Amino acid sequence: MSGSSRIVAVLGPTNTGKTHYAIERMLGHRTGVIGLPLRLLAREVYDKIVAIRGPSVVALVTGEERIVPPRAKYWVCTVEAMPEGMGADFVAIDEIQLCADPERGHIFTDRLLRSRGTNETLFLGSDTLRGPIAALVPEVQFIRRERMSQLVYSGSKKISRMPARSAIVGFSVDNVYAIAELLRRQKGGAAVVMGALSPRTRNAQVELYQNGEVDYLVATDAIGMGLNLDVNHVAFSSLTKFDGRRMRPLAPNELAQIAGRAGRGMSDGTFGVTGEAPPLDEGVAQAIMDSRFTPMKKLNWRNAALRFGSVDALIDSLEVSPDSEHLIKARPADDLNALKSLSQEAEVMARASDGPSVRLLWDVCRIPDFRGISHAEHASLLEVIYGHLHERGTIPDEFMARQIRRIDKSDGDIDALSKRLAYIRTWTYVAQRNGWVRDESHWRAETRIVEDRLSDALHDRLTQRFVDRRTSVLLRRLKQKEALLAEVNDKGEVTVEGEFVGRLEGFRFTPDKSAQGTEAKALKSASLQALAPQFHLRADRFYNAPDTEIDFTDQGGLMWGEYAVGKLVAGAEPLKPMVEVFVDEAAGPDVEQKVQRRLQHFIDRKVAALFEPLLNLSRDEELSGLAKGFAFRMVEGLGVLPREGVAQEVKDLDQDARGALRKHGIRFGQFTIFMPLLLKPAPTRLRLVLWALAGGLQEFPDAPPPGLVTVPVAKGAPEGYDTMCGYRDAGERSIRIDMLERLADMLRAEDSRGGFEAKPDMLSITGMTLEQFADLMQGLGYKAERGEREKVKAAPVEAEKPATDVTGQPAAEETPAPEAEAEEVVATAEAPAEATESTEAAAEAPTTEPASDETEVEVFYTFTWGRQRPANRAPRREQRQGQGPAKGKPRGKPQDGRGKPQGKKGGKPQGGKTFSSRPPKKEKAIDPDNPFAAALMGLKDGN
Repeated sequence: MSGSSRIVAVLGPTNTGKTHYAIERMLGHRTGVIGLPLRLLAREVYDKIVAIRGPSVVALVTGEERIVPPRAKYWVCTVEAMPEGMGADFVAIDEIQLCADPERGHIFTDRLLRSRGTNETLFLGSDTLRGPIAALVPEVQFIRRERMSQLVYSGSKKISRMPARSAIVGFSVDNVYAIAELLRRQKGGAAVVMGALSPRTRNAQVELYQNGEVDYLVATDAIGMGLNLDVNHVAFSSLTKFDGRRMRPLAPNELAQIAGRAGRGMSDGTFGVTGEAPPLDEGVAQAIMDSRFTPMKKLNWRNAALRFGSVDALIDSLEVSPDSEHLIKARPADDLNALKSLSQEAEVMARASDGPSVRLLWDVCRIPDFRGISHAEHASLLEVIYGHLHERGTIPDEFMARQIRRIDKSDGDIDALSKRLAYIRTWTYVAQRNGWVRDESHWRAETRIVEDRLSDALHDRLTQRFVDRRTSVLLRRLKQKEALLAEVNDKGEVTVEGEFVGRLEGFRFTPDKSAQGTEAKALKSASLQALAPQFHLRADRFYNAPDTEIDFTDQGGLMWGEYAVGKLVAGAEPLKPMVEVFVDEAAGPDVEQKVQRRLQHFIDRKVAALFEPLLNLSRDEELSGLAKGFAFRMVEGLGVLPREGVAQEVKDLDQDARGALRKHGIRFGQFTIFMPLLLKPAPTRLRLVLWALAGGLQEFPDAPPPGLVTVPVAKGAPEGYDTMCGYRDAGERSIRIDMLERLADMLRAEDSRGGFEAKPDMLSITGMTLEQFADLMQGLGYKAERGEREKVKAAPVEAEKPATDVTGQPAAEETPAPEAEAEEVVATAEAPAEATESTEAAAEAPTTEPASDETEVEVFYTFTWGRQRPANRAPRREQRQGQGPAKGKPRGKPQDGRGKPQGKKGGKPQGGKTFSSRPPKKEKAIDPDNPFAAALMGLKDGN
């Protein structure tokens, strides 16, 4: 056991910097190996050394993890996984006092006796082991290190009065969970640390505590094994533990090992008891504070000189007793128990017939019982693994895949995930053994992926169950008056310090509805405080956003994407609406003003773009007199006026005035005076909103679907709604005003006194069946007489079409000159496909019904004008320019302001003369572009 290297035992209580000293000494050598008691601690030390020297020269080897770069110089291992015979310059064993541990002590004792560095060897641990070390390693040198801070006993405290930055220690899983649940209710939550956790889960839980998200840690005695935590107080919830065989009281040195986690570095710490744990005996408490404990006299030992000639020889060699008074034979460990169980199996004994087979069996028996179900279950699994290895040399890929697939499920509760995590550790261990699987890299990666996934899921479940992270973090930060960090994702979800607290919808914050009472108030307060920078950032982004990202709704709301940021309110004029913003008061006046300015810019530009013709009309300084007054009426009517409402104003306009108005796109229709460009869907939608605002409506009616020629009459709609939509109510349906004017052109060619039937073109442009068309005509003032007749099958005759002007559009009574014809309809004149099909069918065969004698009959309607002319109005005797007296000559006369036809040519005027108190007006000049100019000139000359 002697060697030429320097052997030093660095002994002392906790918080003396022993592990840090060992790392410094190792890095001073060319190569080194350090053995640590826990996989968790090994990972912690590995990360530290990697941060100093980089990952290319640092290896990590545990039973379940193996990271070995090609140029590895420094090896960080669990004590069980330390490689033998490497000849490293430096070797260190941490927590050497575990030589006295009943379960694992024999492994530490073996390293004490046999592991050496070629230049330096360090043993780190408690001063209680000084005697046995001195006796077993005569050449050892001792260095005593004193604690860097004071450790004080503070007695018993209730969990509800536990100070922040405390660790409460339990010695069973159930006890740990119960304490964590109580802390969640009373203190906002706690992190959980147990030796059975994977390093990934443990690190995630410790991070919750270390970064201050929770102020409490609930742990098993695993925290006593060198884990460095920012703990000010350690409280024991129990003073007894189950050691694998029986419940026993904790020894003072064991209590000290755990209590010593309090007060790291130069900070003093306290320890005490809580819950059902009785107060510590005064002598025990003082011994812990003074680090004075009963020295250990004997160390657990198991023979390392194993014989592999047979299974019985191997068992005998493992049960050899030590020959030193300082050593005691260790009680049978799990690996020896498994070997004894498998030696009772005939098949196993048949396979283990030579030295290599026995050595392989021993290697399989050393697989730890991570699952902890029972010794029999564990032995059964080992038998299967040994069978595969002995028969095939490796474990089959299909078998490995099947085992891993059964475990790779991240659903379930904490217990289910903990069991799966324990199960995957078995296959992680197997994959780490050299030569046990065909593709080592693949299976090591597969098991690691599953372990990481389960670890993350377990961390999430632990956090969900034992940490009210949101309340804990926000209340603490508010109390400490620290700046809170808020983030808003693209869905508007707000997280403060990583916790979901609600949604930011535009510039209004809606707290999470799951919060209640005091929690909800604190949540909103903290959230609005944290959101202050976000409001300004969002306001800047909104101010610079293009108009395409902003829109208005049919109810006058103003939207930025999917969020409501304001609403329109009535302004001084219909075309000058104002905006009211939706901004939380906490956002501040600067944000509110910026949002208000941006929305006002948006709606002003929207009105300017969609109502450009109307705004140009209102700004035309060349208009004067009646034309200017009529322009004001058009602006007031938002570009659409029913003719009957302005019949006298229209009549008073001379041709010059009409021409000036037509230049702005105004069309003087038979039923409506309108601007065709403003009948498009976008202006119509905005016109309805502006009209509703100006009228003070509480609920704004929706615009009809775009592109339809007729729509059902909106029942209960406010007066004037149809006009603002660009439609005119007629019967059960409303017809678009531009299409109504085309229909009026067709009706002029019909004999409205003698009666006429609907032509296919009439049905086509309205998209109606014959019955619907009859209802429409009645709504326009016509009488519709239904009749039936025998259907005559005649050769199809081309339908008579109304007269057209030079642009091909039907001529109207007040149709502008050819150069002004651009004012014609801009929306589609055709009906929807389904409507057109039904109309064509109706036009070809209005309605046919087979009679009893199988003679086909058809339904038809005869239309005649049904309204009476006012007694004081005489018919206008105008005729279309350029039409002869034959077929193309209209038999019906132009209508008055209400759309009334005026009889056949040659009929006598009805009613008396019209008298007026106004002075006689100057005779209007005849517009040469008027389609009735020739007829008017003839009448004038005849007079």
